[in-house]
Amino acid sequence: MINISIFWHFFILGLFSFGGPIAHIGYFRKKFVEELKWLSDEEFSKIVALSQFLPGPSSSQVGFTIGLKKGGIIGSILAFIAFTTPSFLLLYFAATFQNIYEDNNVIYALISGLKLFAVVIVADATYSMFNSLCKTTLSKIIFVFATLFLIFYQTFFAQILVLVVSGLVALFFIKEKNETKITYQKPYILPLVIFFILLIFLPFFVNQDKLLSLFNSFYQVGSLVFGGGHVVLPLIKSNINIDENSFLVAYSLAQAVPGPMFTIASYIGVVAFEESPFLGALVATFAIFLPGFLLILAFYKSFESYSKNSTISKIVTGINASVVAILFSVLVTIVIPSGILNIYDLIFAILGFFVIRRFKISVLLLILFYCGYGFIRSLYV
Repeated sequence: MINISIFWHFFILGLFSFGGPIAHIGYFRKKFVEELKWLSDEEFSKIVALSQFLPGPSSSQVGFTIGLKKGGIIGSILAFIAFTTPSFLLLYFAATFQNIYEDNNVIYALISGLKLFAVVIVADATYSMFNSLCKTTLSKIIFVFATLFLIFYQTFFAQILVLVVSGLVALFFIKEKNETKITYQKPYILPLVIFFILLIFLPFFVNQDKLLSLFNSFYQVGSLVFGGGHVVLPLIKSNINIDENSFLVAYSLAQAVPGPMFTIASYIGVVAFEESPFLGALVATFAIFLPGFLLILAFYKSFESYSKNSTISKIVTGINASVVAILFSVLVTIVIPSGILNIYDLIFAILGFFVIRRFKISVLLLILFYCGYGFIRSLYV
């Protein structure tokens, strides 16, 4: 039954998860920390931090790890399939039947409402995680300075720098705790071996097979991109043989559908493998996600065990504060400008934030409300 529950919850999130990786993390926290209580805020923050340090699609890695912790390897696979399927199908059909979204006012209205919903969800996640993870004066100072830095320097490398510096600051300024005996777990070797074999040796065997070549191209992209989201775009452009127009259309549609940006591979797979479009979409999508998931399988247990060490625990405390700063900076610089376009949007965003904090209303009801708001707003714009 737990695997059915995992699939259902992630599938519903996959249908409505607009707003990009940070918004997805907000949705995950609302559902799995606050509503279902599958994780604590501390456990959730460690998963987010690990996803930031590893290559791959960060929000999908968070979802994959939640499924892994709750239902084992089967749970992780079901979480990935459920969360990714809606955007995969939308982009596959968009590539198969060109211009499916073009000039569709109803879809545009729904998307605009869901972008506003993303503002509320990310704001709620940021506020809740701040209260849970920034309780000390040092944590709050780290949060403030990390936020200011990230607002002015909006790059993935700035995020990594903030995570590292925050961990070091906490290491030097938090007083020692009593060390308890800990059993450390080593990384799982098999996923690491598979990761490096495919990364290093697969390129030597792709010349004779177009489908294998497609798999390799997207696997290389998924292995080398840090941060996920828009960071994947330049690597796809330079590694995949696709014309400029198809790439721009794929990019636009990947932003218009729910789910991870990495499903841009679904659209490009159709265009790049005309012999069997569905197979091309399937192979490209699987290949771009696979490296990040192999690395999660390799490191998530060892990361958890080492984080209990007093020295590592101090570093994680600083990293937790910077994770909240990352959420808040993206809320301010990307999510709010994309979702709030006028004074009415601002009023309804504040109203939604108040309702979600005061009444703990379900995510599904809020989604329906903001879809309705987006549709009504489109009638008067």
